Amino acid sequence: MILVTGGAGYIGSHVNKELHRRRYQTIIYDNLIYGHPESVRQGILEIGDLADEMRLEEIFTKYPIDAVMHFAAYAYVGESVKKPAEYYINNICNTIHLLEAMRRHQVHIIVFSSSCASYGVPAQLPITEGMQQCPVSPYGRTKWMAEQILEDYRQAYELSYSCLRYFNAAGADPDGELGESHMPETHLIPLVLEAAAGMRESVSIYGTDYPTPDGTCIRDYIHVQDLADAHIRALEYLMSGGESVCLNLGSGKGWSVAQVIDTVRQVTGRDFIVKKEAARAGDPPALVGSAELAGKVLGWQPRYGDLQVIVEHAWKWMQRKGY
Repeated sequence: MILVTGGAGYIGSHVNKELHRRRYQTIIYDNLIYGHPESVRQGILEIGDLADEMRLEEIFTKYPIDAVMHFAAYAYVGESVKKPAEYYINNICNTIHLLEAMRRHQVHIIVFSSSCASYGVPAQLPITEGMQQCPVSPYGRTKWMAEQILEDYRQAYELSYSCLRYFNAAGADPDGELGESHMPETHLIPLVLEAAAGMRESVSIYGTDYPTPDGTCIRDYIHVQDLADAHIRALEYLMSGGESVCLNLGSGKGWSVAQVIDTVRQVTGRDFIVKKEAARAGDPPALVGSAELAGKVLGWQPRYGDLQVIVEHAWKWMQRKGY
C-alpha cells in the first residue's frame, strides 16, 4: 500500500486517482486544513496531522505500507515570509516525524514533493538540476532543507528518495472530476478563470516592464496530470531499485502573464477587467525548467504541454462545478 500524505489536496488527489487507475492501493493521510475530503474518491482516507506522532504510529501499525508519497506542506510563498515559524514547524519538523515513523516501520521509499522555489532567482534559463539552490523565501528554504534531510537519512538509514522539483502546477483532471481549489487562491490560471466566470471583479498583472517580450513575467506551467504521471514513474523507479535522485518537472517552455490572460479569453469566450499593478518584490522575470533529466531517468515527457489544453481542462472542471 502507498501512503499519500496531503492526498486530499490539489496535486495529491490527482496522484491518488492515477495510482488507483494503475492498480495501487492507497491510504490518504490529511488534516483537511487545505485538503478536500470530496477529492478523495479512491483509497482509504485517514484524517490526521503529521505533528501527531501517536496518530502516525497508529497508521503505520494499522496498514502494510510499502512506500510514501509526501505532499503535505504549507505552500504560500508570501505567507511564509510573514509566518516563517509555522512553515519550519509544519514543513520541516513534521517531515522528520514522518521519516521517523517510516524508519521505525522499515519503510524505505519516499517520493517527495519539492519545488522550483528551492532554486531562488536563477542565473540562467532553463533551470537544470545542477544549478545552485539559493531559495529566497522561507517556503523555498523548507523544500531545500527537506531535500538535505532526505539525503542525510539516505546515508544513515538506507532511505531511497525521489525529490521532484516542479514548476507551476496547473490544469485539472482531464475527466473533469478533480480540479484546483485553494483558499485563498493565489495561482494565476484559476484566478484568471474566476474573473472570466464572474467570481471576481478583475484580475491583476503585477509588473508590465520586465525584460520579457511583452513586459510581463514568464512562468513554466506543468499540467497536474503530467505531474501525477511523473510521481508514479518516480515511485516505480525507486521500487525497482533506482538510486535516489532529484529531478525538475516542467514543460521546458514558458508563458507570460499576458499570454495566460489571452488564452483564458480565447478558451472561455469571455472578457473581464485586467488591472496593471506594480511589480512585486522578489518576482523573477522568468522561470523555466529543463526536464531533460526526468526524461532520461524516468522516461517522462509532458503529455499535456500546451497552455490552451491546460486552460481548457481547468475551465471544464470549473464549469462542471457550476462556476
